[in-house]
Amino acid sequence: MVTVVFGASGKVGRHVAAGLSSVGEKMRLTSRTLLPVGFPVGAEVFTADLETPATLPAVLDGAQRVFLYAKPEGIDGFVTAAESAGVQHVVLLSSGSVIHPDAARNPIARAHITVESALERSGLTWTFIRPGMFATNTLWWWRNSIRDEGIVRVPYPDAQTAPIHEKDLAALAVTALTQPGHHGHAYPVWGPESLSIRQQVQHIGAATGRKITLETISIEQARVELGRTMPPMGVDAILAAWRAGTTAPPQVSTVVTDVTGRPAHTFAQWADDHANDFR
Repeated sequence: MVTVVFGASGKVGRHVAAGLSSVGEKMRLTSRTLLPVGFPVGAEVFTADLETPATLPAVLDGAQRVFLYAKPEGIDGFVTAAESAGVQHVVLLSSGSVIHPDAARNPIARAHITVESALERSGLTWTFIRPGMFATNTLWWWRNSIRDEGIVRVPYPDAQTAPIHEKDLAALAVTALTQPGHHGHAYPVWGPESLSIRQQVQHIGAATGRKITLETISIEQARVELGRTMPPMGVDAILAAWRAGTTAPPQVSTVVTDVTGRPAHTFAQWADDHANDFR
């Protein structure tokens, strides 16, 4: 059977591709731009864009399974092309924001609900992976300041979050794509431990072998700092999550272990994996 991996050069998609390759699955890997090196040997490689419907039939032709990221602007064209191609199952990387009480007012949640709803209405079977905070978000927030100045500036240094390693999201996707029993399931998934921002910075410092200073700044300053690398709705979402983490610990999850049969990665392991990104 052939599995198509959209966004195969992305943070999660590249690990999905590696995981499928490790179990001998036949793959077609896609990217919207010039294709990077480093894809698994033997994989077919296509340039495809979910927002350009004309690029989809060729990559989906004869495929049975798809790993998909949420792109509301292109979901109707994808569903049409996937149904025409005879795709059987889609594993969607969605968002935990869709199950929050304020989902209807959250633009991130609304975008992911649009994609989930289109798949639910289709003739395709599906699995939704709904992650909370990605550990890789810290690369957007802190990589430059750590690398250039050895400092992290945040408004809530003791806020608790439960970041999840992108390898764990990929492992869930690979399991849902290759093993029975996951059709129609939606998996909310958070990291395995709750950590303060202070503790996360300490783990990054330990992984990189350098002392990192933690500086408390105002909300207004944080908006400026985050706005250098994130769109406004992303800034709002992160600040809200941090603020919530000052009053109650976040949810943690055993879903990775329950579904894949192996432990989830800790944030310390994530920091070790990404130490060079901060150097």
